[in-house]
Amino acid sequence: MPSYGLRTQIQVEGVTVTGEAVRRITSENAELLIEVTSTASSTAQALRDNQAKTAQVTQAVTQLGVQQADIQAISLKVQNLYSPMMQALPGYGGMPQIGQAGLSPFGTGSGLQPEVQFGSYIASNTLRLIVREVARVGEIADMIVRAGATLAGPLRFRAADEATARKAALEAAAKDARMKAETLATASGKKVGDPIAIAEDIVVSNGMYGAARAMMPLSFGAGAPDFVGELEYYARVSASFRFP
Repeated sequence: MPSYGLRTQIQVEGVTVTGEAVRRITSENAELLIEVTSTASSTAQALRDNQAKTAQVTQAVTQLGVQQADIQAISLKVQNLYSPMMQALPGYGGMPQIGQAGLSPFGTGSGLQPEVQFGSYIASNTLRLIVREVARVGEIADMIVRAGATLAGPLRFRAADEATARKAALEAAAKDARMKAETLATASGKKVGDPIAIAEDIVVSNGMYGAARAMMPLSFGAGAPDFVGELEYYARVSASFRFP
C-alpha cells in the first residue's frame, strides 16, 4: 500500500492590510447604445427602410451637436419571422380554437398585427453614440426616441482618460496599504519586508458611491450605475507583507 504523508503548512510571520483611495474627476463624455428597427415583407425592403430610418435618426442627433465621427455602427441583422409550421398546425382535438376578439391563434395571419405578419422581415441596426456635451445627453436621448429609435442600454458617463484615473487610484491605494502595514509593524516592534501577496479591486461610479457604500457595503459592486456629474474611482488593494 502506498504511504501518504501529512501535508505541513508553513506559516509566515507578517501582516495583511487593505489600502483604499478615491480619485474624483468630472465626466467628460457619455455613451449611448441605440437600436433602429424596421419591418417589411422582404429582406431588401427591410434593409432599405432601416437605412432611411437610421439616416433620419443620425440627422436628428447631429443637429444637437453629435459629430458624425462619434456615431459608430456596431451590428446590422435581419430576422425572418416566417413560420410555416405554425401556419400548418390544426386546432386542439381537430376543433377550431377561438382566441381573443374571436380570432384563431393558428389562423393564416388575418388576426395578426399588420406590421408583423408571417413572412415579415425585421432589420435591426445597433449604433453607439458618443456625446461630448454631457449636459445635453438627456435632450439627445429624448430626440433619439422621438426620431423612432430605442435606447438599447443605460447611459454611461466616462472620463476622457480612464486609464490615468484608474492608475492614480490604484497607486494611491497601494501606498495606503504600505503605510498601514508599516504602522502596524512598528506598533508590534517589527519591520515590514517584501509583499508576498497583493489583490486589487476598483469601482467606477458617480459621487454617491462613497456614501452608499458605508451604509450598504454589500449592495454595490463593479456594476454600479453611472450618472452624469462627478465620477469616482474607488480602488482597494489588499496586501500581505512578511516580517524579515
